[in-house]
Amino acid sequence: MPDLDIKISLHETINSGQIFLWENYGNEWFVLDGNDIIMGKQTPFEVITFSKIAKNFFREDDNYEKILKDITKDKIVKKATNRYPGLRITRQDPFQCCISFIVSSNSNIPNIRMRLQKLCRKFGKKVRFQKRDFVLFPEPKRLARATLQELKECKLGYRSKYVLDTSQAIASGEVDLDELKKMKYEQAREVLLKLPGIGDKVADCVMLFSLEKLDSFPLDTWMLKILQKYYSNNICIDKKSISKKRYEDIHQNVLEHFGKYAGYSQQFLYKMERDLNEKRWL
Repeated sequence: MPDLDIKISLHETINSGQIFLWENYGNEWFVLDGNDIIMGKQTPFEVITFSKIAKNFFREDDNYEKILKDITKDKIVKKATNRYPGLRITRQDPFQCCISFIVSSNSNIPNIRMRLQKLCRKFGKKVRFQKRDFVLFPEPKRLARATLQELKECKLGYRSKYVLDTSQAIASGEVDLDELKKMKYEQAREVLLKLPGIGDKVADCVMLFSLEKLDSFPLDTWMLKILQKYYSNNICIDKKSISKKRYEDIHQNVLEHFGKYAGYSQQFLYKMERDLNEKRWL
């Protein structure tokens, strides 16, 4: 049994831009995860859930030693793993992850959190867990019944229509997010890209953080800067806007360089560069 107290840092993991709905009270971290709540204690390390169903939310079941051995062949990634030895990828509720990253477009983390919190308060179910009050993330069917005006009241702006249409597609069964877990990266990506408000980067975020695609490598402004800064000799990045074809080409180059656990490499690099630039996570 690995020493999870040392292996996983709740602070490093939750403060790395992968998930937005969480609260921290000293040694206790509470993360909203769809119709569940994950509570993690750092010392001693413990994870319990509102549903009482055991979940490997922090991917405790990954062969992390194997992953680490693979990704640290890259010296920059190795530097990042040394800096954040407790950082992990999360395994999130796919619907919440999907809506969260649609809402995240052209925004910053404090505003994303604010909008998602408003969404929960307006449409979610109130529960009590560990002597604290929470509101669960709305179910697809509930958001599918929302009006555009109600969604706009949550400060979603132009994203309101995307949230409504995507919720309806998922609630109707037109898109089965759990089925996407069984598909290969390319197949799952094509399905996600058909959903309103989901472009290449959001699709990669959803696949990496909720659909078991560790070869996903979300390319946003930060990651393009990182690739230009550290990998210009290996990966060709131009400063023009990225077309779908260009995104696919860069992803292929990234996979060839970083390997099948490229998503882990991405998260370490993203966390390191944001912190080096003293960008706030809250």
